[in-house]
Amino acid sequence: MKKDQLINRRRALIAGAAVLGAAGAAGTARLLTAGQAAEPARSLPLSGPQASGALKPSAYRLQPLAGYGPMPHSAQLRTLVRDQPFMRVSGRGRTMVLTFDDGPDPKYTPEILRTLHEYDVHGMFFVCGQMAADNKDLVARMADDGHVVGNHTWSHPLLTKLSRSAIRSEMERTSEVIDDACGEPPTWFRAPYGEWNRAVYQIGAELGMEPLAWTIDTLDWSRPGTRKIVGTVQKEAAPGVVVLQHDAGGDRSQSVQALRTYLPRLLDAGYHITVPHRRNA
Repeated sequence: MKKDQLINRRRALIAGAAVLGAAGAAGTARLLTAGQAAEPARSLPLSGPQASGALKPSAYRLQPLAGYGPMPHSAQLRTLVRDQPFMRVSGRGRTMVLTFDDGPDPKYTPEILRTLHEYDVHGMFFVCGQMAADNKDLVARMADDGHVVGNHTWSHPLLTKLSRSAIRSEMERTSEVIDDACGEPPTWFRAPYGEWNRAVYQIGAELGMEPLAWTIDTLDWSRPGTRKIVGTVQKEAAPGVVVLQHDAGGDRSQSVQALRTYLPRLLDAGYHITVPHRRNA
């Protein structure tokens, strides 16, 4: 009974969330802006332990796509098929989004959640299904604390090298775990290594999710040092940026300490840390 009450409460919170997110119809107000609108199209940087040069950016040239993906069975949204991910936020003031990939990790994720709670800000966590399945309590805590839980595939593969059925399995299984933990399926997804193609966008839309990339890559996965991570965020901080960090996939103590250092500085500098929400269409 207690679990049902928590899930119902999460559903009510999600259903009542104000819209800050991307909408497909012309004239609809939106906070998130696609990379094409914000800046010239470019290959997104690879990130993660396999980004040492062995993997190359996809040679696929993005083409405009039209129409909506099929209505997800459990969603009340019609999701546009995109031709590239959202990368920035637009709107008034000094607004930023903090995102964390690859978790949840029982050692590092709680520390990040505590820091965000201490400063009363919300972030986005793009979780991997394998990690989420073993740490559903942390996924539920993310949702309860008001953070956005996004889909980062089941096993963090290079999606552009997979068949359509394999892509769907990676994304669908993860959405099911998130739905089970949070009471709602995710409405945002991020491709591992920032590699996207037509199939990834189409399948994401069919599952009711919008694609989100990033603007600032802290490269924290390579453990460059806390000072370096902090310096990257502070140097590149600007209205509209989306910051990429990681809360799993290795020793993330530097990432934890960096967040504790730069977050109060950003807030003191007048930045508003926010998360996007979706509007029922």
